[in-house]
Amino acid sequence: MSLTGLIILAAVGGVAVTIQGQFMGLMDKNIGTLESVFITYFSGGIFAAVAMIASRGGNLKAVQTVPWYALSSGLLGLVIVGTISYTIPRLGLSKAFTIIVASQFLVAALLDHYGLLGAAIRPMDLSRLAGMSFLVVGVWLIVR
Repeated sequence: MSLTGLIILAAVGGVAVTIQGQFMGLMDKNIGTLESVFITYFSGGIFAAVAMIASRGGNLKAVQTVPWYALSSGLLGLVIVGTISYTIPRLGLSKAFTIIVASQFLVAALLDHYGLLGAAIRPMDLSRLAGMSFLVVGVWLIVR
């Protein structure tokens, strides 16, 4: 896929996360956080299972080649979905996602710099450090 295609795909993902966050926040207010997380994962799990089976019948045998810690992604997904569901109705979309996305950038920079959890090493440089500093100031301006 071309760089333009990847950028468009990433933007579509960002739009989907924002809309999903709003929907989960609505469910959280009306039925509760755990119920919202359950509905989100259950419906997503069913769709993923159907798509996996329809596309190639599934390739779960290869799961043995995945590092053990990568299998915790489902648990981390629960944390993500639960956090989004709980914080959006209480902070609002902009504040909640500003904090969530800024946290993602900061942790990603650390993972890249040290090559943690299988990430390719991409050392922190002055430009990236300056960007992170602006990011922290931007979060402060939005959240205050």
